[in-house]
Amino acid sequence: MAFNLAFLSSIFIILPVFSAVTNALSSNYYDKSCPNVDQIVSNAVKQATSNDRTVPAALLRMHFHDCFIRGCDASVLLNSKGGNKAEKDGPPNISLHAFYVLDNAKKQVEASCPGVVSCADILALAARDAVVQSGGPNWAVPKGRKDGRTSKASETVQLPAPTFNISQLQQSFSQRGLSLNDLVALSGKTILKISIVISYL
Repeated sequence: MAFNLAFLSSIFIILPVFSAVTNALSSNYYDKSCPNVDQIVSNAVKQATSNDRTVPAALLRMHFHDCFIRGCDASVLLNSKGGNKAEKDGPPNISLHAFYVLDNAKKQVEASCPGVVSCADILALAARDAVVQSGGPNWAVPKGRKDGRTSKASETVQLPAPTFNISQLQQSFSQRGLSLNDLVALSGKTILKISIVISYL
């Protein structure tokens, strides 16, 4: 199963729609405050992929699952605490993995530019680098996302289930202001995720 690069590119043109519209995202957001962030994250993803070929698919899926709930705010990375069960532990997210890649990238970014780069931007960069590491296209990631502080497992029921028919998918996507064209492009990530894994087998 081969990549459709144009199709893949359309997915990541649409993904920023999930980000809060009040945030002015820019590809040069960290040019002065953390100019090496792209390279740092890229290296972390590359190293992890060399040890585990399922990492790219995992990062791509994680980014989608994060963005579908409350926007691309890295709330999927938060751990359950006290009486609150976080998104990470919601039924659709139990199978998510490769969180350690983001932890490693964050540590390296913090060592270079402490307190500057959001986890949300690191996850967005890592998803892009996952695609690049798998032979897909490269693109400039708009940055400036803010990290979310709320993460609820109960909200993961909003994620479209693999058993959804087209009507259910349309309803789920329309609730987030996404069109049928957006649905077609974003749903393709499941096919592409499989493509990434198969390409390594």
